[in-house]
Amino acid sequence: MLLDTASLYFRAYFGVPESVKAPDGTPVNAVRGLLDFIARLVQDHHPDDLVACMDFDWRPQWRVDLIPSYKAHRVAEEAPAGSADPDEEEIPDTLSPQVPVIEDVLDALGIARIGAAGYEADDIIGTLTAQAKGPVDIVTGDRDLFQLVDDRRGIRILYPLKGVGTLQITDEALLREKYGVDGPGYADLALLRGDPSDGLPGVPGIGEKTAAKLLDTYGNLAGIMAAAEDPASKVTPAQRKRLLEARPYLAVAPKVVNVATDVSVPAVDHALPDEPADPERLEALADRWGLGGALQRLLLTLRR
Repeated sequence: MLLDTASLYFRAYFGVPESVKAPDGTPVNAVRGLLDFIARLVQDHHPDDLVACMDFDWRPQWRVDLIPSYKAHRVAEEAPAGSADPDEEEIPDTLSPQVPVIEDVLDALGIARIGAAGYEADDIIGTLTAQAKGPVDIVTGDRDLFQLVDDRRGIRILYPLKGVGTLQITDEALLREKYGVDGPGYADLALLRGDPSDGLPGVPGIGEKTAAKLLDTYGNLAGIMAAAEDPASKVTPAQRKRLLEARPYLAVAPKVVNVATDVSVPAVDHALPDEPADPERLEALADRWGLGGALQRLLLTLRR
């Protein structure tokens, strides 16, 4: 099981009241909510291995170089020119201080936590999925990762509809029913229709239904562009004009939209722990941050 950790702690932050606080009054709603999410996921799905995948760079420069608008609307503060530091993401004031606490608690528990400089959690998930020898459940609220769905390999997306107690089990049948595409086709669909939440402009005039129909007819983006450049094809004049005008964008969009599958990730033990890796550290964190029942529920679930 691979967790899109930021996606889940954002969801926890907005789903658990800010009145949930540490003894010193610091909000810990995202911390405790995430611990409860993990306990519920382990209880319901019994993974042998579990990795919390992290955003070490939520807006990689190499993606921005290709499409400058990529996630631009989420930038709270730009890094200085030439800096190795990423732009600062717009995050609620009371969530930012909770992220290091989440990281400390996961490490003390012994839950594998993996990220890589210059890459998003999506890229870590794509890489670990490519390396996996068996089935993979990916837990995320980000539809971009639908591109990894692969029934043959047993790769599914568990997409939270309400917390993690109600999950949309996303397989190829669901993708075809809702979007008319398979896993790899979802990436082409996304870049054609655009995605305002990621700052992807898409092809003007090509919405989701038109994109799905083009993909059904011509197979993939390469097939669509070959048809657009062929005067004898059945692409409509309006669609042909829009696609050809969008060639500069379509030439780079796949590299931005497709998750990386070849990131150099550290070799760590992915096995789900049944005991904390650092009990003393975990106890200190529990006392400092008032993690109480949420942590105890997770520890009980891990011991079963």
